Amino acid sequence: MSSSPASPPSPKSALIVGSGVFGLSTALALSTRPSFATTTITVLDRLPFPAHDASSVDSSRIIRADYADPAYAGLASKAQSIWRQTEPSQLGGEGRYSESGLVLVADTGNGGEHYVRESYSNVVALNKRNGVADNSVTELPSKEAIAKTVGTGGGSGDWGYINRCSGWADAEAGMKWLRAQVDATKRVTFKTAEVISLLYSPSGDKVTGVRLKNNTILEADFTILATGAWTPSLIDLRGRSQATGQVIGYIPLTDAEQEKLGSMPMLLNMSTGMFIIPPRNNVLKVARHGYGYTNPVAISNPSSSPGKQEEKEIIVSLPATTHNHPDLTLPPEAQSAMKHALQSMLPTLPARPFSATKICWYTDTPTADFIITYHPNYNKSLFLATGGSGHGYKFLPVIGDCIADCIESRCPPEFREKWRWRENVVDNVVTEDGSRGGRRGMVLWDEMARTHVPSTSSKI
Repeated sequence: MSSSPASPPSPKSALIVGSGVFGLSTALALSTRPSFATTTITVLDRLPFPAHDASSVDSSRIIRADYADPAYAGLASKAQSIWRQTEPSQLGGEGRYSESGLVLVADTGNGGEHYVRESYSNVVALNKRNGVADNSVTELPSKEAIAKTVGTGGGSGDWGYINRCSGWADAEAGMKWLRAQVDATKRVTFKTAEVISLLYSPSGDKVTGVRLKNNTILEADFTILATGAWTPSLIDLRGRSQATGQVIGYIPLTDAEQEKLGSMPMLLNMSTGMFIIPPRNNVLKVARHGYGYTNPVAISNPSSSPGKQEEKEIIVSLPATTHNHPDLTLPPEAQSAMKHALQSMLPTLPARPFSATKICWYTDTPTADFIITYHPNYNKSLFLATGGSGHGYKFLPVIGDCIADCIESRCPPEFREKWRWRENVVDNVVTEDGSRGGRRGMVLWDEMARTHVPSTSSKI
């Protein structure tokens, strides 16, 4: 096991690049810690808050302790206890959190089954430890049991369970609540500007701030990159992390359909990645938590600092969103997969066009573990808080303190190995923790150009 570096002296200035879940929660944690009481804290983002194309801003995110990994299950359970605080001023208040239950399923014999079975064991143990009623988690051993529990006339998967203690959050509302908590400290300055590169000391062994798109510079003693799927444009993460695009569609509902479906549980198939979340305000969300699309782009090597010999140009996957591609839609295979999922999960719902679609960009790592650590090459002047791998949002109320602990060299013991800088890299970053479904190896613009939709071997 690698040892944590000694905590550096409290910096005079700290720059947090990125105002998503990791960045904003870190700003809150640092602003309330005595060790940073004299540090000026700045949060910088490329778009005004909340950035419309960020993965942390959406209609909904699943809030679950349903993990095959006990460490993440435990941390998520801790986060859930805060999500469940529903006074108007608290995180879960004013509709920011709804506990609808989660039906987590898999297709027997396909990927995802081991994850679901391990998750079942973990949440049963968690509930027993937390004194939760035994009937809060119920095994669903057949298609018929799954369909009966979902209550929509359809279903997905061959085996699974329902955890009635899981729920979902209004993602954008949660981020606005978090921003209000940060503003209330009166310790954090927010700036809007696009970062094009890090700044380095003449020797190249320290990061001294960032260069902005307008060619001005913003200096800082300590820089934290919490830039999600955009991180590979600022530091070389090849073999450690890769941006992947995930698909979302929104379906308009009538008042009667909203009334009928509003109290349904969430349904997530870990073999296909397809899931639906209970509708709100006459809009139903269907999406895929899958291997996703890559968007390979040739860029100048962002880690080419003074005195270092590296490749001058590298190819990395970077987000393509409606911010830089205003007419971006979903590839044909995604639209087909989501329509097929809806027919299976909600067979009585008449077919209709999507009212909106979105590609949400994950920051994937090979094991789905976060990257929360000092970069080893820059003498404790650069810290990474990234690698959310599509499951970071639920930790909104607790991850900032975890990141601050890591900055102070007090990483939670169960995450020391998981969140560290990996010296051994992989040839191609594909998240293989058992939670991903769909096809591997899809490239966004190749899929956009297809007229024929490839068949899938995964069932719904």
